[in-house]
Amino acid sequence: MALLARRACRAVAKAVSLGGAGAGVELAIPAHFRCPISLDLMRDPVTAPTGITYDRESIEAWLDRGHPTCPVTHAPLRHEDLVPNHAIRRVIQDWCVANRSRGVERIPTPKIPLTPVQASELLFDLAAAARRRGEPRCAEMVAKIKSLAKDSERNRRCFGSIGAGRALAAAFVSLADATPTAGRVLEDILAALVCMMPLDEEAAGTLGSPSSLGSLIAIAENGNLAGRMNAVLAIKEVVSCDGAFVDLSGKVDEIVDALVKIIKAPICPQATKAAMVATYHLARSDERVAASLATAGLVPVLVESLVEADKSVSEKALAVLDAVLRSEEGRASARAHALAMPVLVKKMFRVSDVATELAVSAMWRLGRAPRDGEEEDDEVTRCLVEALRVGAFQKLLLLLQVGCRDATKEKATELLKMLNKYKGVGECVDAGDFRGLNKLST
Repeated sequence: MALLARRACRAVAKAVSLGGAGAGVELAIPAHFRCPISLDLMRDPVTAPTGITYDRESIEAWLDRGHPTCPVTHAPLRHEDLVPNHAIRRVIQDWCVANRSRGVERIPTPKIPLTPVQASELLFDLAAAARRRGEPRCAEMVAKIKSLAKDSERNRRCFGSIGAGRALAAAFVSLADATPTAGRVLEDILAALVCMMPLDEEAAGTLGSPSSLGSLIAIAENGNLAGRMNAVLAIKEVVSCDGAFVDLSGKVDEIVDALVKIIKAPICPQATKAAMVATYHLARSDERVAASLATAGLVPVLVESLVEADKSVSEKALAVLDAVLRSEEGRASARAHALAMPVLVKKMFRVSDVATELAVSAMWRLGRAPRDGEEEDDEVTRCLVEALRVGAFQKLLLLLQVGCRDATKEKATELLKMLNKYKGVGECVDAGDFRGLNKLST
């Protein structure tokens, strides 16, 4: 209520200028044409049972943020309680037309929101077309679903409430089973599926069938740019859904190859991040997969991507790297990379608490002996000495002072013991003093 009051005071304090080329004076919007939330001219007015009229976009955003009440009266309010106010919309449109000479543009007539009945009919028609393997009809239905879902968040919620993700996933599997080469319509279904993400367990499990995974991998490797991105997003949904039972055993190697290709040769930031999330879940679930990712050359790519990555990419790349380092192949690849340990030290306290803990975990894995009970080999020794030289000892002490999770504290303590054995080898120097580390200067 206080927020509304402050906005109202600002609105009263000044007139709103809607002037264009022909406007010589400021034109004030009539108070009853304004949305009580945004204080802007209402474009799609809807009325609550309390009698208060809002702009649809503003009131739906208010409800989506977890406020199940009318902002003005505090009475209970739900999405389905909102009724279009055609009378006030027509009056606003007439006012806009009357003031056209003063630079006011007429607001367009809003599209009628999708109803659950209409959405159910579209999904039923799609399912029937998919069972008949009717690609043209499927493409037509998918185009309508995708268009309506993109029209508004309300339509997307409507589709989600009746299981559109499950219906689209089933249609994708039906066509993939019958016509694995039906690339175009499958890419269209994927585009509609992305509008419904995140998928529920049933939809993710359906997409995890062998034929579906085969089509997803083919699109991720050979589809157009939008298709490749959508395929990677779908693979991420499948492998990261903990509640869905999906047997990836027959397709793991192919999935790994497709994801590594996306990370090595990015097509867009969204696809890269989705591929990293998917590889993290795969590597965490099975050490053999972690070894496969290392063998595919992912470790150097991750290390080099961390040099100038933003927060989101840094956290994801560190998570994947830590998971891959669970395998001996991953650790050997990282130890052989000159940037690996300096980058990890550099990321401590520079990105986020999550990134710091992931960096410590990765450093701990690199500093451990190749086999439990064995002495460190030359590569392990070089990593630990390198960590000392770029300031790991001081940062780990600081981490213990400021506090962290128990698991991270244990790893930091063990790392300090490892590093202490080489404390006299060299003094801490700036990372920028290392050959090839010019990008890491502090």
